[in-house]
Formats: sequence, structure tokens, C-alpha cells
Amino acid sequence: MKSLILVISFLLLSSCSVELVDSWKNPEISTYYPSKVLIIGMTSNITARQEFENQLKGTFELRGSEAITSMVFFDPSMITEKIDEAQMDDLEAKLLDEGFDTILFTKVIGVDDKIRYKQDYDGFDSTYKKFKEEYLMYQDIYYNPDYYENFKLYHTETSMYCICPGKERALIWKAYIDITDPKNVQGIITEYVNLIIIALEEEQLITPLNQEETGDIAI
Repeated sequence: MKSLILVISFLLLSSCSVELVDSWKNPEISTYYPSKVLIIGMTSNITARQEFENQLKGTFELRGSEAITSMVFFDPSMITEKIDEAQMDDLEAKLLDEGFDTILFTKVIGVDDKIRYKQDYDGFDSTYKKFKEEYLMYQDIYYNPDYYENFKLYHTETSMYCICPGKERALIWKAYIDITDPKNVQGIITEYVNLIIIALEEEQLITPLNQEETGDIAI
């Protein structure tokens, strides 16, 4: 886990929009190489969902896995309407019949409204601060409505499940990821996908690039 945090911290030096908060890997699984993956990005923003799923599909295919997006696999009504337990049973049976062994499921689990100092106030060199300078600078707390800026912090969760026969739809891996103020949807999606893939590679849950896929599952 320590090396994973270091790798992802390096990735995030260029951007602070997407952050891995925590992750969990099934201790009974050492390595796992998905053969056929269903990718689900649950959001009401259909354009963002399609882009997210397609980007993940491409990264899995580059690593030797067959990948299908929910936008293609699901009946159109499943994208916009609720389904019941019987329909979910039918879906799982269909996945098994068509040779899927993995589901990667991403969703938003919470949103917080946050307030932070504007960039102009955050970059002051604290080494040379004096009381007078600091007081004059930060008195805008009372007088300047631009002193603060509001933003949203989205809490998301990505889970990988094995749906192999006899595995009881086992949870393999889960990550909690925060997204800060996602104004540039395209850029955020790319950052998020890159973070997921790096984490899965570090945990040996996806075939690394340039490594021949073995198809083995060690549990």
C-alpha cells in the first residue's frame, strides 16, 4: 500500500483534482487478470458516462482484456430507469452466459459543499510574514466577497467484482476517490481513469502493458 500511495502521489503532482482516499483489496486474492469486463459508470450525465466507460474500455483492451460498456450491453431502459431484484438476477445470468468474469462499477456516493481561500491568498510566503503584513492581507475576510470561493467535493467509489461461477460475485477491490470541483469533465475523466489503472496495476489486478495475458486467477 505504501508504494501504491507513492505512485499515485507522483501522478497527482500535476493535478489535485482527483485523489485516492483509501482502497481495499481482498486478502484472499494475490493476482487477478480479467478476461471479459463489464464497465459501469453510474451517473445521470449520459455524455460523461459514455466518455468514462469508453476510456476505461480502451485501457482494458490495451492490456489484453475484452471490455464492454454498460451503455452498449444494457437495455436502454436500464440506463434511465430503476430495475428490481429479478431483473438483476437475469442480468447476472446473462453476464455468465456471455462469458464475463469481471465487473468494474463506479458511482458517486456523496457530495460536499466546500469553501476555500482564493489562490491569491494561498501563495503568500509565510517565512517573511510580519503581524502587520498578515493582518492587512487577511482583513479581506470581512470586506472582500472574493476572498473565498465555493466548490463541490464529490466522493466516489470504484469496485471490482469477480462474477466467475462459484465465486459468489466476490468483491476483489474497492477504492474511494475524491473529485474536486470537476469543471473540466473531459480532463477529470482522464485523470480518474489513469488513477484507477495505476492502482489496479500496483495491486496486480490487471495485466500490465506489454505483458502477455495469462488468464490465471490466483485465489
